[in-house]
Amino acid sequence: MRPLTRILWILGAIILVAPAAVPKEKPAKGDGQGSIVITFKDGHQESIRLADVARIEFSTPTSSPLPAGSARFLGDWKVGDGIGGTFTISLKVDGQATKTNGNSSGTWKVVGGEAQVSWDDGWHDVIRKVGNKYQKAAYSPGRSLSGQPSNVADAVYTEPN
Repeated sequence: MRPLTRILWILGAIILVAPAAVPKEKPAKGDGQGSIVITFKDGHQESIRLADVARIEFSTPTSSPLPAGSARFLGDWKVGDGIGGTFTISLKVDGQATKTNGNSSGTWKVVGGEAQVSWDDGWHDVIRKVGNKYQKAAYSPGRSLSGQPSNVADAVYTEPN
């Protein structure tokens, strides 16, 4: 989480500082829109009118981009097992998940603002925010995520992977 946060801060700083570092060009007569100037490694520049830009995307160093809302769930979660014990769920940037309870692995994704984990052993866990804290709802094999969970316990975010 910290490296991702650091990257986002750096990108934000670049976006704020970049316009000040680029010499301002006077807009063409009648053109009240600004433009962005891109300087390539070989030194040539291209100017693009901001009015023509719908979206700017930056490639990420990961093999697959993070879906929206995923960053808040990345890392390790100390969760209850429903019978008084605890174990750790680790959610990785590549969509993989591991847990120390049974040493099972699985995959995870964000659906409706909550992390849904599908484990190789057939269980499903959902980490969701409830009020000011997070909870983990566990669903036994064959049980629907829209039904009653098998158990519900607290979930506490710890240091990220």
